[in-house]
Amino acid sequence: MKTLSVTEVARNFSAVLDDVEREQEEVVLVRNRRQIARLIPEPPAQTAIEVLGDLYRTLDDGTADALAAAIGSAKKGRRGTLEELRNPWAS
Repeated sequence: MKTLSVTEVARNFSAVLDDVEREQEEVVLVRNRRQIARLIPEPPAQTAIEVLGDLYRTLDDGTADALAAAIGSAKKGRRGTLEELRNPWAS
């Protein structure tokens, strides 16, 4: 974690953001010796498949098998309409 003054960040804003992105390091902004804000890098983007894969690896075997079966049966069944995808609570 890096600590920079607000003035320093204001003068070098683009370079500070480049460092946050490149180094993936948090930056704390300080004004009058008080921490007032943090710049935190975004986590890497993940697709839905990657997220589900991570979830799947955390499940016990029985639950993982049940999830796989449910997904498989849902794929064979009726597909939702575009409106249902936009509003999953629609009747």
